[in-house]
Amino acid sequence: MKAIETSLEINEQLYSRQLYVLGTEAMRRLRRSSMLVSGMKGLGVEIAKNLVLAGVGRLTLHDPSPTCWMDLASQFFLAEEDIGQNRAKASLPHLAQLNSSVCLDAHDGPLAEIELAEDPQVVVLTDSTLEEQLQVGSLCHKLGVHFVVASTRGLVGQLFCDFGKEFTIYEPSEAEPLGNSIGHISQGSPGILTVLEENGHCFQDGDRAVFSGIEGMTELNDGDPRPVRVLDKRTLEIGDTAAFSPYLRSGTITKVKKPQTPLSSSLHRPRIMAASSWETERARCLHQAFQALHKFQAQTGRLPRPWDLGDANELVVLARGLEPLQGDHGEKGNEALDEALVKEFAMTCTGDLSPVSSVIGGIAAQEMLKAASGKFTPLDQWLYFDALECLPEDGQSPLGPEGCAHRDCRYDGQIAVFGADFQKKLGEQNYFLVGAGAIGCELLKTFAMVGLGAGPGGGITVTDMDTVELSNLSRQFLFRWQWGTPKAKAAALAVKDMNPALRVTAHTNELGPDTEHVYGEDFFSSLDGVACALDTFEARQYVSERCIHSLKPMLESGTQGIQGEAAIFVPFLTQPYSMPPEDAIETAYPICTLRYFPSTIEHTLQPEALLSPIPLPREPDFLKRMEGPQALNCLRTASTSFLHPPQCWRDCVAWAQSHWQHCFHDSISHLLQVYPPDKVDEEGVPFWSGARRCPQPLDFDLSSDAHLDYILAAANLYAKTHRLAGSQDRDGLRGMLQASPALASVFAGDRQLEEASAERDPAHLQALLSALERWPGTSLEPQLFEKDEDGHFHMDFVVAASNLRAKNYGIPLADRRKSKKIAGRIIPAIASTTAVVAGLMGLELYKAVMGHRRLSSYRHSSLHLDGPHLARWAPSAASVQQWTAWDRLTVTAPAPGQPEMTLKDLLSYLQVSLAPPHLPALGHSWAPDCWCPPDLSHRVTELVRQETHKELKEGQKELVFRISCEDEDLDTTFPPLHYRLR
Repeated sequence: MKAIETSLEINEQLYSRQLYVLGTEAMRRLRRSSMLVSGMKGLGVEIAKNLVLAGVGRLTLHDPSPTCWMDLASQFFLAEEDIGQNRAKASLPHLAQLNSSVCLDAHDGPLAEIELAEDPQVVVLTDSTLEEQLQVGSLCHKLGVHFVVASTRGLVGQLFCDFGKEFTIYEPSEAEPLGNSIGHISQGSPGILTVLEENGHCFQDGDRAVFSGIEGMTELNDGDPRPVRVLDKRTLEIGDTAAFSPYLRSGTITKVKKPQTPLSSSLHRPRIMAASSWETERARCLHQAFQALHKFQAQTGRLPRPWDLGDANELVVLARGLEPLQGDHGEKGNEALDEALVKEFAMTCTGDLSPVSSVIGGIAAQEMLKAASGKFTPLDQWLYFDALECLPEDGQSPLGPEGCAHRDCRYDGQIAVFGADFQKKLGEQNYFLVGAGAIGCELLKTFAMVGLGAGPGGGITVTDMDTVELSNLSRQFLFRWQWGTPKAKAAALAVKDMNPALRVTAHTNELGPDTEHVYGEDFFSSLDGVACALDTFEARQYVSERCIHSLKPMLESGTQGIQGEAAIFVPFLTQPYSMPPEDAIETAYPICTLRYFPSTIEHTLQPEALLSPIPLPREPDFLKRMEGPQALNCLRTASTSFLHPPQCWRDCVAWAQSHWQHCFHDSISHLLQVYPPDKVDEEGVPFWSGARRCPQPLDFDLSSDAHLDYILAAANLYAKTHRLAGSQDRDGLRGMLQASPALASVFAGDRQLEEASAERDPAHLQALLSALERWPGTSLEPQLFEKDEDGHFHMDFVVAASNLRAKNYGIPLADRRKSKKIAGRIIPAIASTTAVVAGLMGLELYKAVMGHRRLSSYRHSSLHLDGPHLARWAPSAASVQQWTAWDRLTVTAPAPGQPEMTLKDLLSYLQVSLAPPHLPALGHSWAPDCWCPPDLSHRVTELVRQETHKELKEGQKELVFRISCEDEDLDTTFPPLHYRLR
């Protein structure tokens, strides 16, 4: 392979989210890779974009053809002024801006001139004939070059992979290596290991394991992998340990992932895998349709004309004449050709759609990353994808050749599938995009390509309160180097370059109750739909509630690593979005576990464990709401800051050493006084057993880098809190501690004195509270945790504090990256997943704009790029008892000058609206006076003011009442009542 003339170092801040997906070793292999993308239409540029963002070493763009109008429907780096210019060369400058560390070049000659034997490790063909696929595929197979074929035709896409006989999967899955906590290891041949977990270990005979965090038998730590043999669910043989030191306590045994070698593939003998027999039959039929299309092109020199029945029938005839596909064991398939499916494919295959390119391009790019990195299981031969359910439903206006003919405009590729009338309707849409992060950027690109809101009366509003950071640039491709710029504004400017006709308005507001004066009823009533690209369930739930209130369709999605999901929620047709149960969102650990009995590194990285004792509060008022002992516990830590603030760097160091002594020695010693190591319960079971690890106090060691790291980070944070100058001089810090070993005891004594005084004299507690009341006038500056900025000691403190506490309990330590992920609650991310998810949302957008009314036309999707696996299914129907979640009762206030409705009037309306058959159990006995309101003569708005103690908002258009019934015999839910104001 030719030398890659670029830096192969990994910029951990740039690739921070991707490193959590791939890992360091896979990323290093990726940085050394060289790849070729042939064909730079929409699919090719999508693949290239994802590869550049991922940080491959070298990428060659190949395309011998000039830009034409059809390309602009999906090729987001080409513009009208590029028509007639070579596609590869015109795209290169735009791709180069995405990542300066990737070496890019362009080739516009015949594909045969590229020397495959000398340069690329991975080749993908995206716009090729069957003859080219067979020739290049055979050559790549012979030379050991990983080969990929990707193609999109209208609403259908295909993907093929052949990584050769020698390809090795180093890490088949995204999951962390499995492991168990060690309870005991015997000395002997073989040594017997017992795990702590009562439900057993995760090993099988023949697995290999590594060891870490063992005290006593340290010879096992960080050694070569050892084979294990299973004895029972809790014990393992681990080889000869007779010569090792006796085991004392703690440690973890971790399973080593086994490299795998998948079966080699070939274009000559296709194998199609799918999740069900129905999907397999459909995929086989689409395979035949693509083969027939190659024949049609070879015979006619063109693609079938859009929605031309004669060309479609000819393609069906060619498909009928093909040999049936063989199964995995050589048997020929016996399913009949689905001619209706082939005909739909034929009538739309000339089209070129951005959402389909995003789906296939994202999956293809991830397959190429697998080939270069050895991370994740690759595709086993062929994958087929279709979204033909996007086409008009029965009863909608039929499409024909005239309405889908080329018009020499940027939407020709889309008009060929959906027609000019639908293109006009797309342009008239008004959509609200909430979030301009990774998914938001991809959606804006999709909106620009499809022309959403780009016509008369249309428009897109995007809002995001966040700003661009370095870690965004590896997956949010609309940003370059505009650090600190609002994301929404940067994305809006970039996407306007892709389609100058796009009408996009950028806001920097958070969508929530505080901004309802901006995004109120008038705003939502003007929309045709909402796209949600948010990263919290709570925010999505709020958007969903607004969509339900305004009866607008909502597109929703999310990603985590190589997993993703996409969904649509349509008024009166589907169930609305519902936030997952609280216990499914985030693991909550008991406070006693975090403070006294941690057993995993996740426990030591929680705030309750990191900042124990409780840190300086941000708001003093909350102490007044606490009970005496709880407030006292907080004040014990805060009192030094208020009553004895540091005056210099030396004081901050003394405080940090005192804090170290308290957290990692004194508090542990006290815990062991309460629960001695030999404590047993009434049944004779040791207290320190199972998941409870018996801790050991640490003694401060000036020669330990870990101990010094804590003092340096804690002292600097304390100095910043008091607006004092800090220091990064480790040698100077070590000298200061050596020269003044008693500094800490002075502050420790002060702390003990404060605690004792507070316990003896309640007035002391009041004195501290009085000091806190003066806090806003002091010079204290609270430090807000920031995980992504180095140099401010936040992550230094987190890593040091967590690992010291882990040492107390014999828990394996975590490096900075893992600690940052856990403490910062970082969601792993990679551009390829985001691209697929945004493409799936774009397909649902087509249906919503077209006005599909069949539930079976819509899709919810779940993606896992390991495999890859893409599941799509019809959403759940809006549940109907008496009403759906989208229903409401509506009443309009009297016209101006007329008396406003009273509560009695409103209840009378409800009595009629909710009469049988809705409430058969109540019948005529359900009368307003049985509700016993305080005064039925109250006007509606007067009652609202009285009950809420608030005035109506200026410009408010309606009031929403939630109706409930306390009748024990009534088991039903009621729709909300919308009271429209005049």
